Amino acid sequence: MPEAVGTAAYELAQVNIARLRFPLESTELKDFVDALDPVNAVADAADGFVWRLRSDSGNATDVAVFGDDWLIVNMSVWRGTDALTAFMYQGRHRELLARRREWFERVQEAMATLWWVPAGHRPTVAEAEDRLRHLRAHGATAYAFTLRTSFPAGDAAPATGAARAVPDERERPVPDGLECPV
Repeated sequence: MPEAVGTAAYELAQVNIARLRFPLESTELKDFVDALDPVNAVADAADGFVWRLRSDSGNATDVAVFGDDWLIVNMSVWRGTDALTAFMYQGRHRELLARRREWFERVQEAMATLWWVPAGHRPTVAEAEDRLRHLRAHGATAYAFTLRTSFPAGDAAPATGAARAVPDERERPVPDGLECPV
């Protein structure tokens, strides 16, 4: 989705969660854990990057999400979908994304969502959980959407009932079916 008129007032929040197949300290997750700092450094320097969730560890692997110790969270804010997509599907991040099934369980429900926030707002984990629950219940709406079905920047209220909102734009292609950015 092109970032058009009025988007300077908004930034794009993203959250993705993943269910670990092994403990973070395990040898099976060593490649993933060793890549966290270098990949986060690339993200921090990426054009369009604004902010990412981190704890005292420097990443967010120890931040609780949905009250489940086997879930890890990645949350960040970007200038728009183009900046996020450019980071996600190139370089080292793409390499790790291609290996995600080695480290994380395959889950049927949505594990990633996007939403627009006022510029300068830093979303909380509770806010991200709410948006993810909304996506699971209502599908892509202006309140919580995906890269495949994105919406223009702006305020959006949660959907009520089972009706799904119709996006203003056609579905966005995502390379190699890589929807979930872990």
